[in-house]
Amino acid sequence: MSTPRETRQTDAAPSRPEGAREWAADDPRPPGLDWPPEVEKASRDLLVELFGTDPAVRVEMWDGFALGPRTSTRVLIRNPHALRRALSHPGELGFARAFVAGDIEIDGEEGGQGDIFEALALRGQMATMRPSAAVARAAVVLAKQFGVRPPEPPPEEARLRGRLHSRARDAAAISHHYDVSNEFYRLVLGESMTYSCAVWDSPAAEGPLPAGLAGAQAAKHELVCRKLGLRPGERLLDVGCGWGSMVLHAARHHGVQAVGITISEEQAALARRRVAEAGLGDRIEIRLQDYREITDGPFDAISSVGMVEHVGRAKLPTYFESLFRLLRPGGRLLNHGISFPGDPAGAARRRPRIGPVPLPENADFLHRYVFPDGELHEIGALVTLMQGGGFEVRHVENLREHYALTLRAWVTNLEQRWDEAVAMVGAGRARVWRLYMAGSALSFEGGFSQIHQVLGVRPDGGDAHQPLRPSY
Repeated sequence: MSTPRETRQTDAAPSRPEGAREWAADDPRPPGLDWPPEVEKASRDLLVELFGTDPAVRVEMWDGFALGPRTSTRVLIRNPHALRRALSHPGELGFARAFVAGDIEIDGEEGGQGDIFEALALRGQMATMRPSAAVARAAVVLAKQFGVRPPEPPPEEARLRGRLHSRARDAAAISHHYDVSNEFYRLVLGESMTYSCAVWDSPAAEGPLPAGLAGAQAAKHELVCRKLGLRPGERLLDVGCGWGSMVLHAARHHGVQAVGITISEEQAALARRRVAEAGLGDRIEIRLQDYREITDGPFDAISSVGMVEHVGRAKLPTYFESLFRLLRPGGRLLNHGISFPGDPAGAARRRPRIGPVPLPENADFLHRYVFPDGELHEIGALVTLMQGGGFEVRHVENLREHYALTLRAWVTNLEQRWDEAVAMVGAGRARVWRLYMAGSALSFEGGFSQIHQVLGVRPDGGDAHQPLRPSY
């Protein structure tokens, strides 16, 4: 993941930013690096327009031109197509496409992987490509060399068709994200095969984060079960059951009869195998089924973990009304989902809006590569909609810091077995996951994303069947 070093000069040219390097005039350049001088100059101009002359992390071009200090992590621009992508789609999407396509590398010392968290610090410094004389000149040069059409997006980008949040389109969106490779998910998620926020006692619980991940995921499942107050013999529905980890935990440790549903074929197949291997086929049923197709209620409790993000704001009333109907009076729903923090600056209070808040407009990378059609909801609006569906909300908990720890553990798992991951799903898909998980961890750490567990009850007359002061 490094560019050739042996042909670079070590002395910076006086007219360049500090640390910049040039190829010697008589040096033969390796194939793929022999762009015309005008293309290299245009690319340099665009790089300075984007990052200024002093970015926090070293940014280096294929020809040795560099910006920023000599940091252990370097962002390597491997070819002009990275800058063409930035021109055609300013902001995160252009550079995300370049990273997925391999036009950009994150390089570390001695050619190893760089620290992606350190590299992502550039996001705060990256300027939107605004019209200027320098940008216009560079754009003309690149258009003459390559044509006016931008590079094709990487094949990992989702291309969904049909009516938004129809059953067929929802199935296609879920398949894009989850039907990648069960073995790839096992590599990233660990043996718990749980793709949601774990619950940690401390940042160093049970040793290094990846080593403590299985215990933290078990703690999350146990927290959900305790909030739901599960008792032996009760009937549990797990909506969006993934690979079955939640229903396996509930059946083993709380004696329930469980139904898990998913619309991912690969998830359902593996979940059924795991249930059979655990000898719990008489207590757990895994279905390939949409939540809108369930007709065999009532259930005593419903867990919805990492599902609400896929429902869509227009379908949330239908979602909660459907789950409400599937519960008996006194039945409980635990909704665990990523949420958008809303408007802490206060604009919404001046312009009140009741209803879910979609993903921010600049979240194109997540929409196109990770969660097509995914939508996040502000927690106050989500509570309002749950209660509008008939539920009495009894408890709300924010696990934001826990998800940051979980994501960092997943990134470590992926990076430690990078070559295996690439062999399983290809370099582009592995890059999508590395970028998405690292960026998400920083978003949770910075408070730009949240995740809430909300416990709701279907009232039984005036009785909610809840403890006066719960302790989970």
